[in-house]
Amino acid sequence: MSDVFTLRGPVKKDRPEPAKRSVARKSLEGQELGSVALEPTIFGLEPNMAVMHQVVKAQLAAKRAGTQSTKTRKQVRGGGKKPFNQKGTGGARQGTIRAPHYPGGGVALGPKPRKYDQKTPKKMIRLALYSALSDRAAEARIALVDSFEAWSAPKTKDAVTSLSAMGLSGKVLIVLSREDAVAYHSFANLQNVKTIDAGEVNAYDVLDSDWVLFTDATLPTVKEIN
Repeated sequence: MSDVFTLRGPVKKDRPEPAKRSVARKSLEGQELGSVALEPTIFGLEPNMAVMHQVVKAQLAAKRAGTQSTKTRKQVRGGGKKPFNQKGTGGARQGTIRAPHYPGGGVALGPKPRKYDQKTPKKMIRLALYSALSDRAAEARIALVDSFEAWSAPKTKDAVTSLSAMGLSGKVLIVLSREDAVAYHSFANLQNVKTIDAGEVNAYDVLDSDWVLFTDATLPTVKEIN
């Protein structure tokens, strides 16, 4: 009986405690303003690779349009007349020239409009997001800026200068609030930068970026879990 229990996976109480991590809080000029402790239950988990794979796969599947379509033999125009007599030709009997094996005929078992959506539990989606954020935090790829309120007008030059001052390179995901309209337009023309609303952060966008930049207003806290 003891051998049976050893084959089971770890129960919830055996999971490792969330790691405590911190991030340097910087200004738009790259000056360090101190250090902020990250929420362990969001940024300190051991990434669940299986859940992240399933959630990302479902998210990509939901993006598919599903509008591809082909015509069957009854939808192809023409072919109403029997091509030749049933008997006496020495060949196989045929009823229409719009059969799938004829040139210009219908398509057998071809694609039709459909939905590719997959049902994913909310708890699994949340776990995938926290796993992705924890993975970026473990690699020290989480950045924090105080705010973008210093920008009075959208300027791409200011956006490039700030990213360079904070040491962010590669693909950067910037999490903004609804009040950061100026910052949204400032980063809009940068190819390797993607802006996203704080309420729309997802596992795929986090994993698809090299850096994730939060502001004081968009950094997830323990209050958002309850």
